[in-house]
Amino acid sequence: MKPATAAKKLGVLLELTPAEFQEGVVSRDELNALQADPPEWLRELRRTGPHPRPVVAAKLGVSISGLARAGVMDPLTTDEIEALKEEFPEWLRRERNTHAEVQREAAELKAEKAEKAGRTQA
Repeated sequence: MKPATAAKKLGVLLELTPAEFQEGVVSRDELNALQADPPEWLRELRRTGPHPRPVVAAKLGVSISGLARAGVMDPLTTDEIEALKEEFPEWLRRERNTHAEVQREAAELKAEKAEKAGRTQA
């Protein structure tokens, strides 16, 4: 796979990975090995960042769209994410509530669908 795809699957920014990672091709086995036993550069990127938006959103408990609505477009470091959690601005409170509600609704729909499928098989 392309290095950009592998970086995305690893939850890191491609431009911060080593040159040999950026310039090569990553096989499925290599990706699995990186996930199972990450090298120091990958552990450090995951620990301190800067993190891509999907990781930032997950760490803050909001959606990627919520980040965009709040104007958070750039990657953030772990320290910046922790500072936002401590500060807990209104936009973060609002987006967490929105995200939690969307997840609750999705879980309800999934349960309804499973129940309906169970009835049709019986």
